[in-house]
Amino acid sequence: MVKLEDRLYEGIAQQVGVVGCALVDARMVRTGRAVTLQIFIEKDETSAVTIEDCAAVSRQLSLWLDVENPINAAYRLEVSSPGLDRPLKNLHDFERFKGSQAEIHLQGLTQGRRRVQGELLGVEDQKVVLKNAEGHRAFALDEIHKARLVPQW
Repeated sequence: MVKLEDRLYEGIAQQVGVVGCALVDARMVRTGRAVTLQIFIEKDETSAVTIEDCAAVSRQLSLWLDVENPINAAYRLEVSSPGLDRPLKNLHDFERFKGSQAEIHLQGLTQGRRRVQGELLGVEDQKVVLKNAEGHRAFALDEIHKARLVPQW
């Protein structure tokens, strides 16, 4: 997976917004010579993403990407909802999904661990608070490499 440049990410977010959706995440995945630009979108908190939403975002992005040409290789564009194990990218996400189970991968070792899982308690003092069997833990956003919800069945 290749990290998208900030300029490209911001442009994608703007184009997704044009059709009434919000960008959850964007990734460039390379498999051999194949490049896939994966776009994950959402609507407001009360509406589910439909196939029509994905198609509208795909059309809007295709036009914009053809004009701007920010990717110097052939690529495939995929647009979808983030799914049940959606990524958590910013403090708003961690607060919004308070009470949910989450898995957090840390930038480095913290108390001998690089990965923690537990219940999100929200955000306090600009830190993500998580509760698990080991107690309450708080992490600054810059300590978190990636995070996602863990679906409960």
